Amino acid sequence: MPLLRKWMYLPHWREWWGDDPEEELELIVDMLEGRDSTRPFLFFLNETPVGYIQYWIIGDNQTKELCIKHPWLTWFSPETVGVDLSIGPDNLTSQGLGSRILKDFTTYLRGIGHDDIIIDPDPANTRAVRAYEKAGFAAIPEFEGRTADCLLMRLKKGNTL
Repeated sequence: MPLLRKWMYLPHWREWWGDDPEEELELIVDMLEGRDSTRPFLFFLNETPVGYIQYWIIGDNQTKELCIKHPWLTWFSPETVGVDLSIGPDNLTSQGLGSRILKDFTTYLRGIGHDDIIIDPDPANTRAVRAYEKAGFAAIPEFEGRTADCLLMRLKKGNTL
């Protein structure tokens, strides 16, 4: 948690990870303690932690409150999983690390039975969108332009390592 706290206060995290890092950290504690079904992971490069990735099940987030805030949650089957990813230190961004990790992670998710995988970057986060495209995600045409705060992308079928 101290490492995540350090990362969450970095400018490249603050830009895309909510307004309050302490609130985000509390959510991760809930995940670790089983109060939230989202599964958090650190990822490593040469035994050094370099980023954070998580997956969450759409059905567990299709509550009335969340669907009012994010109506697009109702557009997916409950079995769909969403993925979130951030590189820790800024000096490791824009080096292809996110795409490689995301490819490995989605291969893992498919291996444990998750076939429909989405990611929902802010459309202004062009660096993330490009990384996700390199990992095999594509904008979902029928949803383009229907959300202001996110670009809904789906992992193409058959895209595994």
